[in-house]
Amino acid sequence: MTKITPEIVAEHGLAPDEYEHVLAIMGREPNLTELGIFSVMWSEHCSYKSSRIHLKKLPTKGPQVICGPGENAGVVDIGDGLAAIFKMESHNHPSYIEPYQGAATGVGGILRDVFTMGARPIAILDPLRFGSPEHPKTKHLVSGVVAGIGGYGNCMGIPNVGGECTFHPAYDGNILVNAMTVGIAHTDKIFYSAAAGIGNPVVYVGSKTGRDGIHGATMASAEFDEKSEEKRPTVQVGDPFVEKLLLEACLELMAGDAIVAIQDMGAAGLTSSSVEMASKGGVGLELVLDDVPQRETHMTAYEMMLSESQERMLMILKPGREDAARAIFEKWGLDFAVIGKVTDTGHLVLKHRGEVVGDIPVAPLTDEAPLYDRPWVPTPKPAKVLAADVPAANDLGAALVKMLGTPDLCSKRWIVEQYDHLVGGDTIVRPGGDAAVVRVRDHATKGLAITTDCTPRYCFADPVEGGKQAVVETYRNITATGGLPLAITDCMNFGNPQRPNIMGQFVGAIEGMSEACLALDYPVVSGNVSLYNETMGTGVQPTPAIGGIGLLEDYTRSASIRFKAAGETLLLVGETEGWLGASIYLRDLAGREDGAPPPVDLAAEKRNGDFVRGLIRHGEVVTCHDVADGGLLVAVAEMALAGGIGATLATPETDAPLHAFWFGEDQGRYLISVVVDRVESIVDQAKAAGVSLQVIGTTGGDVISVDGGHKATLAALRDAHEGWLPRYMAS
Repeated sequence: MTKITPEIVAEHGLAPDEYEHVLAIMGREPNLTELGIFSVMWSEHCSYKSSRIHLKKLPTKGPQVICGPGENAGVVDIGDGLAAIFKMESHNHPSYIEPYQGAATGVGGILRDVFTMGARPIAILDPLRFGSPEHPKTKHLVSGVVAGIGGYGNCMGIPNVGGECTFHPAYDGNILVNAMTVGIAHTDKIFYSAAAGIGNPVVYVGSKTGRDGIHGATMASAEFDEKSEEKRPTVQVGDPFVEKLLLEACLELMAGDAIVAIQDMGAAGLTSSSVEMASKGGVGLELVLDDVPQRETHMTAYEMMLSESQERMLMILKPGREDAARAIFEKWGLDFAVIGKVTDTGHLVLKHRGEVVGDIPVAPLTDEAPLYDRPWVPTPKPAKVLAADVPAANDLGAALVKMLGTPDLCSKRWIVEQYDHLVGGDTIVRPGGDAAVVRVRDHATKGLAITTDCTPRYCFADPVEGGKQAVVETYRNITATGGLPLAITDCMNFGNPQRPNIMGQFVGAIEGMSEACLALDYPVVSGNVSLYNETMGTGVQPTPAIGGIGLLEDYTRSASIRFKAAGETLLLVGETEGWLGASIYLRDLAGREDGAPPPVDLAAEKRNGDFVRGLIRHGEVVTCHDVADGGLLVAVAEMALAGGIGATLATPETDAPLHAFWFGEDQGRYLISVVVDRVESIVDQAKAAGVSLQVIGTTGGDVISVDGGHKATLAALRDAHEGWLPRYMAS
């Protein structure tokens, strides 16, 4: 038997005082298997010990919420007996170490979170953050991550409909790979994870257990160092074809009433799934590890409990249903094994080779996990950047071409084309717009608008405003399609929480997010926290990625960003001051990364959003785009390129310098294109609603021109916009 030494405790990521608490709970020294179980359950990745105290500040309830945080995914009511089930998670560290498998298993894991609750997944989205394009590893990481996401999702037959891809040196040593999945279920067929029924069988289904992924949760709870490459064995290996079989088998079994509880084996594998099920149900579990399907010989109890082999589920079945369930899983070519039973002991008891190799009280593994209120300092508020102090572009057209060819603003078509975004035939609005729109198959007209967003440079400058803006950006994205925003999921990607300035970024972002969610009736129903995204003491930019979903009662009345016809009037909704602080223009054209980000007026966001959504729902507007990164002129160019139609623009009366008006990133704004005979009515409606509205131009031609003197051809814009990423990857 392995002697538990301070060195072994430290290798398992437990602090000395945490281990003392383990000794108090157990009343004795744990064996190695028991220590491993405590280490993963009390890891940052599983216990959220640095973030739980702050996550409680987020609003999680609303009339649309069926199930908020705490389950595998969040659930919201979309009417007519249907529910949307969705969540976003991270697979950052594994994707840096082994980009293909790290990204692929990230997709596989988030898919299981959704279908384990009874939903058929209908969409995948993937927000990605890479380091500087000049960094020697970036191209390799982009290639591997994109291939991994596409390889897994495409094999599963689930469309990849959106996401983001940006570049910044802050991610050189620690990329971010987040994945979101949305599924649809009937409200009377939603499955939860609380174990129940003393004596009920505990059933293992899916792939066999191997030695891949051991210590994955622990690795994800520590920052990288110069030996990060040596952690490759902790990265899981996925098989999407097995996951597809597992999806279909689970949904087939779920059509009946055999399942009492179900939980996927994600981070910490059999440990987390069994502990969470027992904890939520207030029961114990007894597992016989000899019966766990194994793909390698002589596996120890420690290895089986901590393995993160993919494509596995744990179920509690009603007694007597084992044979019928077995027949379903064997039909699909999957392993099925009864590996234990529910008990009334409140303990997790593990048996292997005729001996008890683990006996731990369940409740302390979750209820007594460490909870830290770590020291934090607020991020100093940056000074406002005065537009007059930022060099003006001599030619707005040339500046626009240059901006559209920057890594963050360029077309991500090279990525999108590696994903199948049309499989299933339900994608109405494809990637490249503000939000994807996916038809709800069990309903004649219902659709979901789905998006992800975050602006890390805003969050770095001012975490409160940045957190607020990340939420409202998804709100605008959904609104711009005509959808009613329902709820969000989040993926909180931050550096080392033991550094007070990093913890201050986290606290600030939560404050901003909470404020925005409350103001917009837009609750948080699921999420993930990923800390220690840091290498050799350098953290990533704070990145609270937000995934939002919205409801379209009639997807035929949705809007897209594409200009539809020449001769339409272009209207700007929302006020423009010309805010250049923390903007793309300031960074990529002026060479500065400073200043306060644009402030978010939540009342204006709600007012403007309700106005725009109403126009779309009533069929008055079919072309809409929210104004975001790069500002107004970039938004016009994106609409023009999507439709192959140019625009003639005129600067309205403004106090802002020309470059600030057209490239400033003021919030709460939308561009809408309308037929001429509807302009007067829409102007009147805006006045009645107290919404700022300005005429800024007309559509037509193959050029974007401003005030007659600043011009860029669509051909030049397209070459810059669509050319950068393919040229970079081919170089």
